[in-house]
Amino acid sequence: METENYFKIGTIVNTHGIRGELKVKAITDFGETRFAKGAKVYRLADGKYHEETIEKARVHKGMWLLTFKGVTNINEVEAYKGQDLFVAAEDREDLDDGEYYYSDIIDCTVQDESGQVIGQVKEIMETGANDVWIVKRPKGPDALIPVIADVVKDVNIADQIITIDVLEGLLD
Repeated sequence: METENYFKIGTIVNTHGIRGELKVKAITDFGETRFAKGAKVYRLADGKYHEETIEKARVHKGMWLLTFKGVTNINEVEAYKGQDLFVAAEDREDLDDGEYYYSDIIDCTVQDESGQVIGQVKEIMETGANDVWIVKRPKGPDALIPVIADVVKDVNIADQIITIDVLEGLLD
């Protein structure tokens, strides 16, 4: 178990109600699969991965509300607040060309087409129409990069470099 790779899919931000339900901020495009009844997730606590089985899941106000199998009381899950949730590497689905896991994009270096570094992707925001990469720049405010073909020209996961076309006004 210790040698397996795990990938973050969300963070437990709070409890919900008194029956052991947890409020989770998800960072996965596969929430319906990841949080389906019977799915296995792993909580990271005290440097160890603890396997949990999803008993119930629903979306409420943009957050996932999860109940783990065998948990029926808020007192059992109070200590879980702030813990991250992971999926095991073998449970990740294969992606099509041009699709990437959030964990592949976070921390990538973003550069313009001439090789000038703009910053590093620190977060991904889902807007509905397209994702937006929040890029931490060395100086100044974060850049918001829309993930659209006109802007994102190349994603090199192996080298962790994303090349973009800096359209007029994009970095202002």
